[in-house]
Amino acid sequence: MKNILFICSANKDRSKTAEDYFSVLYPDIVFDSAGTNKNTCNKLGTNYISEAQLNSATHIYVMETKHQTAIKKVFGAGYYNKITVLDIKDIYRYNDKSLIAVLKTKISF
Repeated sequence: MKNILFICSANKDRSKTAEDYFSVLYPDIVFDSAGTNKNTCNKLGTNYISEAQLNSATHIYVMETKHQTAIKKVFGAGYYNKITVLDIKDIYRYNDKSLIAVLKTKISF
């Protein structure tokens, strides 16, 4: 079974939108999301990335290269073979139609 993990900085807008949007479209795939900024995630009450999430993911989509770098810094480079950088800047709000349009052009299952 596919297990897809979306990652951004705070798990508030981009990665959470991706998780929620694709979960509805593909109920046979497991979707999860997290953020790489521990302080912000703790402050907002959102999911900070865990090694368990990285291990269980069959594929990891990060919004920016800095998220890939953050994963390497905390967890090592062992997950690089699962990561795709989407190059989606932090200019969108949760469930923004423009963000969903960009996600649809960059990701297919």
